[in-house]
Amino acid sequence: MFDLTFTIDAQDTTTPLTLAIDQMVIAGWTGRDPVARDKHIAELQEMGIAPPASTPIYYRASARRLTQEDSIECTGGDSSGEVEFVLVGWQGRVFVGCGSDHTDRKVEAYSVTVSKQMCDKPIASTLWELEDVIGHWDKMILRSYATINGQRVLYQEGTLDAMLPVAELIARGFAGGKFPDGCAMFGGTFAAKGGIRPAERFDFELEDPVLKRTIRHGYEVVTLPVRG
Repeated sequence: MFDLTFTIDAQDTTTPLTLAIDQMVIAGWTGRDPVARDKHIAELQEMGIAPPASTPIYYRASARRLTQEDSIECTGGDSSGEVEFVLVGWQGRVFVGCGSDHTDRKVEAYSVTVSKQMCDKPIASTLWELEDVIGHWDKMILRSYATINGQRVLYQEGTLDAMLPVAELIARGFAGGKFPDGCAMFGGTFAAKGGIRPAERFDFELEDPVLKRTIRHGYEVVTLPVRG
């Protein structure tokens, strides 16, 4: 267990809150369209990547991989980020944030579970109350930008109506359908425009077009050499 300090944005007030995080879950295959899901599974199988044991699937990774820093270090040049909404549980309440499931793609080719443990997972320092946004959840927008060879490009973009509803995502992954205190769960992502590729910087955001606010964060990717 370790502590992270967030700012709770409740529209008219902001409040600092230090939360104890003791587990991190990374939900995969969370899309609502089963046809698109199965097509993508088939594509990955053709590349030699095993299909998921279930859909959705809930991977576990060390909670200490969560970071609010503005840079991370990765071994080799085979990793990349992907924007996701993040749910955080605390004293029976659920907050919504935004993070990047930064993943080593070379490792992912032989074990998705192991790949989830290879890289730090940047998360923005702002959270919203789930109850403030659940009424217009499907309208919210995830977006990311990658800086590649010095050029910043739109990397991902989509609305949350493409993903499983929050209640269903929680019910399938947690006993009794109750989201646990101290848990941070990444909720899924969108395809990368132009394909998955590494970047020297990754910026991501969750936009609420109804309440006119955005959670943002970004980080540099420091590549460590592979010596053998």
